[in-house]
Amino acid sequence: MGRYAKDTRTVLTLDAGGTNMVFGAMCGEEYIGEPLTLPSRADDLDLCLDTMVRGFRSAAERAGGAPSAISFAFPGPADYPNGIIGGYLPNFPSFRDGVALGPFLAETFGVPVFINNDGDLYAYGEALGGVLPEINRRLSETGSAKQYRNLIGYTFGTGFGIGCVIDGKLNRGDNSCVETFCLPHSLKPGIIVEDGVAVRAVKRVYAERSGIDDPDLTPKDIFDIAEGKRPGNADAARASFEEMGTVAGEAMALAAQLVDGLVVIGGGITASAKYILPSLLKAMRGTVRTLSGDVIGKLQMQVYNLDDPAEFAAFARGEAREIRIHGTEKTVTYDPQKRIGVTISKIGASKAISIGAYDFALDQLDRTR
Repeated sequence: MGRYAKDTRTVLTLDAGGTNMVFGAMCGEEYIGEPLTLPSRADDLDLCLDTMVRGFRSAAERAGGAPSAISFAFPGPADYPNGIIGGYLPNFPSFRDGVALGPFLAETFGVPVFINNDGDLYAYGEALGGVLPEINRRLSETGSAKQYRNLIGYTFGTGFGIGCVIDGKLNRGDNSCVETFCLPHSLKPGIIVEDGVAVRAVKRVYAERSGIDDPDLTPKDIFDIAEGKRPGNADAARASFEEMGTVAGEAMALAAQLVDGLVVIGGGITASAKYILPSLLKAMRGTVRTLSGDVIGKLQMQVYNLDDPAEFAAFARGEAREIRIHGTEKTVTYDPQKRIGVTISKIGASKAISIGAYDFALDQLDRTR
């Protein structure tokens, strides 16, 4: 249950795609009624903005009352705090010269408008109403004193998205530019990591390793090949997911060392986690060497698979022991083991983004009271 799970305020939401826009309303971190889908008309700014107005008005009417805010994710580049979208947006070409989208909607509806990157809202939703409170609850139930406040959220899909929540606060960056897609590909020097982690990477590697170039194959199809449920090269199918895990794990290790928190992964391709996670964890648990020849962990924390019961038990247990306070008979508990965990989203990326949008809006409203 999230921070605002019992709140009675209504927030209008939007899932903005280049083809369709899906409008909804949330109350208490749950949707009110069925969402409304309208064509985006993203190539014509006037028609696109008209679609947004009609969609939000319809969502407000079906919610049965005046909304407290509008909050949603929209592709960047953007100046998210000021609600301005602009730059190279392949799916929204009419926004490239800069559009004051937030101010426009605020003027139209008379309520605050909050726009964020989908990776940011995904991480925020998981931090406030998803995996972070769930892991902390499970730790408490085992008697562990360990609790986590930081979370890195990754989305695996058409892109490689990221969001970071530090001590309960979303890190939006000073330039609305907390990104991971442009980090270097660990297996292909000079190439961006997203080309090794996104859906297209799985399809490309399968084609390369199998010699079967079928553009209609989806990651689900390739997973079924790996499982022996569909004709094809099973070894190549498994290797395509394993390579994705390796490339993702190398990039994720960089962020995990800097943020020092739990890691949650979402997106449809996580249905293939059984083939992705082993190589991903192996990469995060890898080593590096100093010039003098010393071998150290790539991460200074141990990395646990929180979806494995035995690993979670070890994660919760740690290495806690009692040590005596010098000069007294008193003791304190000391756990020297530095550790983080990786888990797959239990609520799904779409729900997490919606919760993140809802909670972000209410948190901002409460801060201005």
